[in-house]
Amino acid sequence: MNPAADTAAPETPTAREPGGDLPALAAWHAGWAVAAALLALGARWLDGVEGPVFYGVLAMVVPGVAGLALLQRDGGAERMTLLGLWGLAAAVAASLSGGLTGPLAGFVFLPLTAGLALGGVRRVQFGALAVAFAALAGLAAAGLGVAGPHLPVLAAISAALTAGAAALAVRLSWRQGEARLAAAEGAAARVERLLAAQPGLTLVLERSGRVLAAYGAPPPALPVDPLFELGLIAAAHAPDRPRLLAAIDRALQGQDASATFAPRMALDRRVQLILRRLDEPGHEAPRLIAQAFDGTGQYVRELGLETARAEAEAREAGKSRFLANMSHELRTPLNAVLGFSDIMRQRLFGPMPDRYAAYVDNIHEAGGHLLELINDVLDVSKIEAERYVLTLERFDARELVSAAIALVRVTAEDKGVSVSGVLPAEPVDVSADKRAVRQIALNLLSNAVKFTPAGGTVTVTVEAVGPYLEIVVADTGVGIAPEDVRRLGRPFEQAGAIEQRRQGTGLGLSLVRAFAELHGGRMSIDSTLGEGTAVTVRLPVVQVARVAHEGGAQIIPLPLAGGK
Repeated sequence: MNPAADTAAPETPTAREPGGDLPALAAWHAGWAVAAALLALGARWLDGVEGPVFYGVLAMVVPGVAGLALLQRDGGAERMTLLGLWGLAAAVAASLSGGLTGPLAGFVFLPLTAGLALGGVRRVQFGALAVAFAALAGLAAAGLGVAGPHLPVLAAISAALTAGAAALAVRLSWRQGEARLAAAEGAAARVERLLAAQPGLTLVLERSGRVLAAYGAPPPALPVDPLFELGLIAAAHAPDRPRLLAAIDRALQGQDASATFAPRMALDRRVQLILRRLDEPGHEAPRLIAQAFDGTGQYVRELGLETARAEAEAREAGKSRFLANMSHELRTPLNAVLGFSDIMRQRLFGPMPDRYAAYVDNIHEAGGHLLELINDVLDVSKIEAERYVLTLERFDARELVSAAIALVRVTAEDKGVSVSGVLPAEPVDVSADKRAVRQIALNLLSNAVKFTPAGGTVTVTVEAVGPYLEIVVADTGVGIAPEDVRRLGRPFEQAGAIEQRRQGTGLGLSLVRAFAELHGGRMSIDSTLGEGTAVTVRLPVVQVARVAHEGGAQIIPLPLAGGK
């Protein structure tokens, strides 16, 4: 079936009256036209009926012939026009034959008969009005002196024809009613079959949860019969009922609502329910229409994802605890190695051969590098385990950055890299974790020097922008590819070629980002491959001094990082 064609059909020139038996209706009109024509000819030839009565009978032929036009064009307006023609013909026949006292008195009731044949309450009512009009027309003619002749045979035949036409009209109207009823029942049956074939269960509910109607296939463990007996609320597991009632309240307010609940008869399954308000004419209390689907599969998938997430978090927490514990265990003997190698380097217990002295220097340098790595791992594990606590101190940020520049300057000079700082003349007082800020500056400078070739420059800028401390480290190094920028900042993530990755562990920038976020700030990277990189850290840690004004008013400083 084409819905578009069905919708457009009543607007076409050949539209048909719905539910009408058109061939039978046309045959009824044709039969009447033939009967009226034969009556006119027979009355004239056999009884010598002439004059007004003859023409009155012929007038009744006209609507019968006009009714055949319904085969070409049928519709409500066409039928009402035809019924008006029946009324006019009856009025003409009554006027020419003396009205209800004349030989054609039976024809006065033909408009009502035609109304029955054409179908519809309005047409029957209009036909009754047309009968009254024809009777009044006959009465008016009688009042004007037009008296019908005494023709009892013609009067009997006209009455018999009218009665026969009425009987056929009633039968035709009955058939039309049966056809309409059959069409309505067929449409209802199709709708019911469509509803019953749904993959889910459609329910019509009262606001109390009582089920009024159910269509479609119910989900497992939610049979329909108990729903009619106990209602939807009773079918849900008790802990899920408040959620179900809340969804019903939202739907009654006109909102789209949904809820997932466990059926009382099968707690290992889940039912997904979608509700919407249903406003029906004739019902003061609003109703609800709901669709129920089996949500067990989705529930199992969500439960599996939640379990996997919890297991992953547990593994991650275990890894962080392991790294933290191992870092402590490794630092203890490593500190002894560094201490004894430092004693040997200083030759506190006497001289040693130059070859052994070189070995000691290598041991001390490698141990220092390993200690830095262990410290980084320890910091990362503490941050991931949420065990790192900021120790806020008030200090001048310029001093920390200057100390970091001094630490990397020797390495930079050995590589032929120029390191410079752009620091403000006024103190930059901040309240932050001193060790974290020092680590931020040192990691950024070490990375910049590490990945800048000989002849390049590294510039560090410190500036107070409102409540923010802004540290920018820019270099003219190898740069970072755009696809690598998005990865940097996560632990053990590195960029560049293998030779470049061998120069670090991938913890430097991740610690910078973590320390910045612990202070409520952020880290951003702007880089162009082959030209250089600029890393910016903004921390809301700058101390804003109170400024006294006349009259005792003062400006209150902005809150510090950590809410202190």
